[in-house]
Amino acid sequence: MNNTKKILSGLLALSMTAGFTACSSDEGGAGGAADETTKAETVTTTAATVEVNTATLAAEEEDVLAAAMEQLQDVELENKEIKWLAHYDINPSGSGASKSVAMEMFEKKYGGSVKYYKTTWENRFNDLSTYVLGGEGIDFFPGDDVYNFPKGIISGMFMPVDEYIDLNSDIWQNSAAAMELYNFGGKHFSFVTTVTAEEVVIYNKATIEANGLEDPWELYKAGEWNWDTFKGMLEEFVDEENDQWGLDGYWAENSLLFSAGVPLVGTKDGQLVCNYNDATVEKAMNFQYDLFTSGLVFPREQFNWAEQPSMMGDGRQLFYLVGAWHVKADPATWATKMEPENLGIAPVPSPAGSDPYMVATVGGYALCKGSTNPEGVARFAECAIIGSYDEGAIAISDRKMRDDYKWSDELIAIEKEINELARQYPVVDLASGCSTDIASYTTQGGDSVGTRAALHGTDWATTRETYSDAVIMLVDEVNTELQAKVAELG
Repeated sequence: MNNTKKILSGLLALSMTAGFTACSSDEGGAGGAADETTKAETVTTTAATVEVNTATLAAEEEDVLAAAMEQLQDVELENKEIKWLAHYDINPSGSGASKSVAMEMFEKKYGGSVKYYKTTWENRFNDLSTYVLGGEGIDFFPGDDVYNFPKGIISGMFMPVDEYIDLNSDIWQNSAAAMELYNFGGKHFSFVTTVTAEEVVIYNKATIEANGLEDPWELYKAGEWNWDTFKGMLEEFVDEENDQWGLDGYWAENSLLFSAGVPLVGTKDGQLVCNYNDATVEKAMNFQYDLFTSGLVFPREQFNWAEQPSMMGDGRQLFYLVGAWHVKADPATWATKMEPENLGIAPVPSPAGSDPYMVATVGGYALCKGSTNPEGVARFAECAIIGSYDEGAIAISDRKMRDDYKWSDELIAIEKEINELARQYPVVDLASGCSTDIASYTTQGGDSVGTRAALHGTDWATTRETYSDAVIMLVDEVNTELQAKVAELG
């Protein structure tokens, strides 16, 4: 570990307040390194956004921040203001409020500031279009929205980021795999700053023990956690007559599909592709159909079409697939109704012999067309990378999970390892970012439509025959528009 990271870790552990928020669908950052040793350490950590009370900084704290900022590019920004349009502000709120380390570094290293343009979730794209067409010079926009790409490119709202960063530099290495998810025509369209697992398998350790089952995390460590062992545990546990239920989770379909590594709509060699007829997709959908026909899927129709995670607390439900955010709160509020010491998490399993693909939440920023300060956005993104993957920032997040969420050190370490899998093997589906029609025939349809149907009783061959030709045609049309737009950009 280099001296900068040692000093920064010590400072953050002492001085940063409980303003931490886990990176999910909002702001976040990914980390790089100044040398090979630091790089090797950094890529095994988990990103976090930490806030520090900067109303008054002690002299030694100023020195530590200065040392950390030596990892940033030593350039002078001609324009020091960047314009941010979103449904949330990334500036500190109120007098003396805490601010993110990224913001503190951006201000001190570059003299930078962020001008906030407020919008709402519902109106964000309309407002973006109005500002872009009006020449307001909006610089950046949340890049973690599944509806952004490729729609935002085709509509002329977003620009490539390649000109403003060095993807081969240490600082961008943590984002390398995820950056390729938004590679269209050889151009990258997002400053990816963090990657985390969108869903995990939550289970009750007491239930596992009481039923003589093997702990899923222990199976993972032994290299034996896969679709087969996942299904086998469900088969051993599920007993409807004795009120014992199997697999719950409203979006379990998507995480199980992506665990095989192939999205319905993705990219290949910079082109948008539809994988409706892909053999790996067929394998994943047949596995889900098998879970349903074996009676292992929680029958929401018997429970007012609602999830029932509270059954986990009294040992009546085995697996719940959901984001880890679900149990990052006061345990008294957990919908799983289990004691903190019984909380278990594991990655969503992949097929035996496969790489451990994870459905990923990819955080970052989109660069807006007509940006008046793209260099400023790039430098801010790099501040987010350093601030978010720093060991001191992670130490603060760990402390909050121990103190406020009652997570054990073991559980904290497990989530980090799962998120590292997502960083190395990320899968993101672009269907929602293509069009409403494509989304409705793939990942965003109801339980009887598209990729959600197999887990609810429709065999994949029927679904594919019904929708594949139409979806492939629609995706091809979007790809034609996308490639034409990318070509216009030169």
